[in-house]
Amino acid sequence: MKGLTEIFQSADWKNEKHVPVIEVPEVIKKGENFKVMISVGKKIPHPNTTEHHIAWIDVYFLPDGEKFPINLSKFSISAHGASSQGPNTSTVYTHPEVSLTFKTDKSGELIVFSYCNIHGLWTNSQKISIS
Repeated sequence: MKGLTEIFQSADWKNEKHVPVIEVPEVIKKGENFKVMISVGKKIPHPNTTEHHIAWIDVYFLPDGEKFPINLSKFSISAHGASSQGPNTSTVYTHPEVSLTFKTDKSGELIVFSYCNIHGLWTNSQKISIS
């Protein structure tokens, strides 16, 4: 049986179009809402065609000292140019970039997973510190 580290891929997002890129403010205040931006293909664009696309992005937060992460959001990315006329015939393509806003009283780690229909599961994480 494969472990999670064997099925989730990660790399330097500046050289890889599949790694979720996490952007958070430098200063986050305890109990105040803050915005998190997540994108796939920030430096090198991901194709996002009918044949090759990011299907979803999931975001978790693991507060310091806690055992289990909290699921903050699940995003389905559904428009990849497909239509009743066939693959890549629509003019509608969704870019895999999402944002969410939340607040916390604890520092911790944001953990993001994304899924490419051809290249599988990808992950990235970002430590956040609460002041």
